[in-house]
Amino acid sequence: MSELRFDQVSVRYGTHRSGLTAVDDVSLVVPSGSVVGLVGESGSGKSTLARAAIGLAPISGGAITLDGADVRSFRRRRPIQMVFQDPFSSLDPRMSIGESIAEALPRSLRGGAARRARVAELLEMVSLDPERAGSLPAALSGGQRQRIALARALAADPEVVIADEITSALDVSVQGSVLNLVRELRRELSLTMLFISHNLAVVRYLSDHLAVMYLGRIVEFGPTEQVLADPQHPYTRELLAAAPTRNGDLLRTGGTAALDAEPPDPHSPPSGCRFHPRCPIGPAAHPDRAVCRTVIPVLPTGVRGASCHFAAFGDAHSAAPVRGAQEGVALSAGTTTSAVPVRTQ
Repeated sequence: MSELRFDQVSVRYGTHRSGLTAVDDVSLVVPSGSVVGLVGESGSGKSTLARAAIGLAPISGGAITLDGADVRSFRRRRPIQMVFQDPFSSLDPRMSIGESIAEALPRSLRGGAARRARVAELLEMVSLDPERAGSLPAALSGGQRQRIALARALAADPEVVIADEITSALDVSVQGSVLNLVRELRRELSLTMLFISHNLAVVRYLSDHLAVMYLGRIVEFGPTEQVLADPQHPYTRELLAAAPTRNGDLLRTGGTAALDAEPPDPHSPPSGCRFHPRCPIGPAAHPDRAVCRTVIPVLPTGVRGASCHFAAFGDAHSAAPVRGAQEGVALSAGTTTSAVPVRTQ
């Protein structure tokens, strides 16, 4: 597996006057053999960033590289494969599931017998009966179709797999089994994966590192357990406070809730920090913090950081930025999070 790197990537749709910058100056690294979770509310740019990596969205600035090679230079070989959100529309209804998987097999695998054997192996890998290779997608449930989508992605022998909300369209009763399958495949195949989800419990279960995206920008990044246990950015705290669990918040984060303000228009995002109109520790609550309205906070380089002028301040009233909260924390990129049971309801 290889390292996937987003270097100041921007994706813009439309003209200069009426266009929309869906992804704005995003830098993110998915280390080899690791799973990076990408979270954020709807419209934050998560799926657009994923589509840019596989060539389905235009890159208007920056570069996306795989082990130093620009992903736009790949022609015949597709080392980055994506599993889409909707399992009902990602498969051709006129092709059998065996044909769909075989279509993604490398051209170097020749001979009908060898290809059929590989299809059967992939079906077993995703816990499906190889004898169902002749079935049409209409005969399968949503969870089974998503397993086929996983098998098809793995058929291409990818170096990186991108999973975009792969459980959000599934029944609650089958979400856990699909997540356990992904975790097992990751362990057996040492997959490098960018895992996109709005469910923080799911991301915690699967990911080594966590990136939080808001209105087209990465606002916080770090080891998953560290970010969830001690979130530095106010937006990350809001996401955690909104996560439903049986006992209240996903994790007790403290601090104050976000202000009751309308979400900004993505066609005309706020200047400075894009979260400042909703921020409980920003200028709307503390007028002396006008810097948030004019200066774009920088996401520090390193293993851990938050793009906030007053990171980790909570409801404190001091106007001095926290320097220590934005400094890198030494931690091996290969460190994995501990197993956490997935709550499916």
